[in-house]
Amino acid sequence: MFHWQDKFSCGIKEIDRQHQKLFEIGTKVYDLAVLKDDFDHYDEMTQAIEELIDYTEYHFGYEEALFKKYQYEDAFTHKVEHDFFVKKIKRIGNKDLDENQDQTLMEIVTFVADWISGHILDTDMKYKECFIKGGV
Repeated sequence: MFHWQDKFSCGIKEIDRQHQKLFEIGTKVYDLAVLKDDFDHYDEMTQAIEELIDYTEYHFGYEEALFKKYQYEDAFTHKVEHDFFVKKIKRIGNKDLDENQDQTLMEIVTFVADWISGHILDTDMKYKECFIKGGV
């Protein structure tokens, strides 16, 4: 479900590396969501969700610092999308994982897969030219 492809590259090495890390964390959440071994993976699930939130906030902060540095004209709208993503993951993650582990994780996986690929392929590609012109 989370497979990096060249089409996701925005041509900025550090951002591509961070996006690949988000795909890696998404894979970890997906693997837990589809695991059918009759064991309780609550701690692993909460840890994976926390890692997703923490790394996403780090990555968004990195992009947003570049927005300021290079005076990216669509920074406000882009940041609104970032804020929406974090709030949504936190809201989903705050559901009772103990009672609805599979359903909650699949909801996160589906949302993250759709959002990350759409955000990278559309919204992030819009800053590509600005950052490359700036020398990133």
